Amino acid sequence: MTMPTPIPTPMPQTLPPAPWTARADLAALVAALDPEGLGLCRYVGGAVRDTLLGLDVKDIDMATTLLPEQTQAALEAAGIKQVPTGIAHGTITAVLPGGPVEITTLRRDVTTDGRHATVAFSQEWREDAARRDFTINALYADPRTLAVSDYFGGLADLATRTVRFIGDPEQRIREDYLRILRYFRFQARFGSLPADAASQAACAALAPGMKGLSRERIASELMNLLALPDPSPTLATMAGLGVLGDVLPEAAPADLPALVATEAREGVAPDALRRMACLLPADPPLAEQVAARLRLSVAQRKRLACAAARGADDAGQSARALAYALGREEALDRLLLAGRSTADLAGWDIPRLPLKGGQIVARGVGAGPDVARTLRAVEARWVAEGFPDEARVMELLDTVLAQA
Repeated sequence: MTMPTPIPTPMPQTLPPAPWTARADLAALVAALDPEGLGLCRYVGGAVRDTLLGLDVKDIDMATTLLPEQTQAALEAAGIKQVPTGIAHGTITAVLPGGPVEITTLRRDVTTDGRHATVAFSQEWREDAARRDFTINALYADPRTLAVSDYFGGLADLATRTVRFIGDPEQRIREDYLRILRYFRFQARFGSLPADAASQAACAALAPGMKGLSRERIASELMNLLALPDPSPTLATMAGLGVLGDVLPEAAPADLPALVATEAREGVAPDALRRMACLLPADPPLAEQVAARLRLSVAQRKRLACAAARGADDAGQSARALAYALGREEALDRLLLAGRSTADLAGWDIPRLPLKGGQIVARGVGAGPDVARTLRAVEARWVAEGFPDEARVMELLDTVLAQA
């Protein structure tokens, strides 16, 4: 499995310098929420974890002891735009020049049903940490000192690349079965081998519970997993444990490593939908069924079905001919799934046939089906010759008309 660059052990107890921690708009936000420096807010989750790993940070979340209405009042007083994105669960989004920040009141779970949780607000940081899924996601950082708070061994797990549930793995999964897919996604992104035995065993044992989740939630997690640099070892593990079969029974991950290698060789960015196509048989109706079941968009369904229509006929067509017939993205899918080069598509714009029906009529062909047949015949020769210029197209037209 390809892993991020190793980091020193043990992990630092303070966040190292990072561009986002020096943002003036974040300092203003902290001043608005905690003007007297009483420790009322902290950075939490992915921003803390990824900064410790030396990775780029995209999203920033904050936790606070302030109640939602207090957060709103503080933001309003400071003139900071806000959106109540999840106020029922304590989340207010502050809209800042450097990007939005989600601010959530500390919480504890009251009841869970395997899909959703009823929460109550809390004043205890450890209580808030205890309801999070993995130890590496339950790290907090003081926004002024950048000192890290770790309640469940997340720093040690981060140093050893261990993805581990907080508390009893089976209990945490029963609270929300989507955590099984989240576990494997985090294992693919951060984990080491061997994996945490208790966490992996719990995922395997409780995988059938995922059938009660919404298809949209499953699709989102699968796509996030497939978009990672190299998810193939993790998908193989999921298949071996029977987990993959509970969410995507049609999937067979044996060909995925070859696709990942081809993408890397061709310098093409990972694409989750293309990789999903690789997991599925070359069967367009089946691909349509899977796409419908996962509630994919119409465009995604069409693209998945197009990738599933790959076959021996593709080998006889050039990369540019495929792109002309299918579209650039669809041609890239077919080429990469076949292990072929995509170099001919680099910097190449799909052309339009420089011939119109009126030009054919002007040559004496009666308007109607004969024009369409002539146009198709010229187009086929034009594509076969590698899309020559207009002068050559007119020669091809002469040839077609003469043969007709």
